[in-house]
Amino acid sequence: MKSIIHQLDKTFESRIRLGLMSVLVVNEWIDFSALKQLLDVTDGNLASHITALEKKKYIEVRKQFIGKRPNTSFRVTRDGRKAFTNHLDALEQLLKSQG
Repeated sequence: MKSIIHQLDKTFESRIRLGLMSVLVVNEWIDFSALKQLLDVTDGNLASHITALEKKKYIEVRKQFIGKRPNTSFRVTRDGRKAFTNHLDALEQLLKSQG
């Protein structure tokens, strides 16, 4: 059996990605502006973390217009939810093994 530490997903080592996924698993869709405000990050910083999660297919991106204004929203994918849940479970196991 793999050591608990090896069950952690390196994708979620960043506090921004951890926060991003935490927000996404409890929301159906959330837009870029709301994420930026919740996570207190710059546009570029958020965009780079979104790109990393999108490449892993952990999040889905929806681009649309609301009136004449562009709007980009995100949601977690089934694979993303599973990976994040496994990561949290491994963290919990690690914490419990120290007690």
